[in-house]
Amino acid sequence: MKLKNVLLIFPFLLWACADEPQPKPKAFLALDYPEAGFSRVDIGCPYSFEKNELATISPSLTNTPCWINLDYDLMNGSIYLTYQQVNNNLDSLLRDAQKLPLQHTIKADAIEGDIYTNDVRNTYGMFYEVSGDAASQAQFYLTDSTEHFLTGSIYFNSLPNYDSIIPAADYLKKDMRHLMESLSWE
Repeated sequence: MKLKNVLLIFPFLLWACADEPQPKPKAFLALDYPEAGFSRVDIGCPYSFEKNELATISPSLTNTPCWINLDYDLMNGSIYLTYQQVNNNLDSLLRDAQKLPLQHTIKADAIEGDIYTNDVRNTYGMFYEVSGDAASQAQFYLTDSTEHFLTGSIYFNSLPNYDSIIPAADYLKKDMRHLMESLSWE
């Protein structure tokens, strides 16, 4: 009786195994963002710059004059800009701006700093790229060394997961660099 059952099931087993199994291809999340278009922004502060047309300007939550956010709703992220006048306090402003990226060393895999110099626009500073699950993926500061000091930081409105935000972080880093290159003191 058992042999009869096996003989009945055997043709179905052969038929079910006719196709060779195929491995599934790896899937990657495709995040394509529109090409950046820039326009000059003058917000009545001692600085102006070009911003991506995707970004909207909102005041900082602190309501401090000339502290603004560039909000990217498409990416759920922002570039926070803070401005301070230099009043014989350049050393402390520089020290604070250089400490800020170091606060992310607990979660960061690496922090790389690039010196930025633009003699034509009289802007000097640093650009920091942070990789890993840190809260901020990039930061910068710019100064003319005598009157103006501006800092910027990228933050996303979600828990840091570096693998998921790499495309958006790269996009915002390019915008941040463009902001630095186009910045003018008024």
